[in-house]
Amino acid sequence: MFDNTRPRLYPLPKLVDPRGNLSFLQDGDQVPFDIARCYWIYDVPGNANRDGHAFYTSREVIIALSGSFDVVLDSGDGKPSRFHMNRSYNALYVPPMYWREMDNFSTNSVAMIISSTLYSEEDYIRDYEKFRSIAMSENV
Repeated sequence: MFDNTRPRLYPLPKLVDPRGNLSFLQDGDQVPFDIARCYWIYDVPGNANRDGHAFYTSREVIIALSGSFDVVLDSGDGKPSRFHMNRSYNALYVPPMYWREMDNFSTNSVAMIISSTLYSEEDYIRDYEKFRSIAMSENV
């Protein structure tokens, strides 16, 4: 069963064909939540980074559709985990209350993010120290 409490890198279906491979995802099968929103990040200059944030409630799945980048996740314990995303048939599940930063973008990379919630500025935590304080108080 899928552990919804911890980040996890997992494979998506991959149909190999000499004309080009195909991967897909579906509610319930490859995404552990109902999809409310999908967005993508592109045209990030090579080796640039995207400042971090966390969500109170939103869960996400991140996929490298093209190129590569790293996702750095921190639960607030000061021990971040780095995930190198470079295959379009791998997905990274990110639960709520994980600080997320993205860096090490290759030229022409595209990151697709599938979210469990519609956009709401109130769901974002954009200050790391505030996030860490909340995360540490929840883990006591």
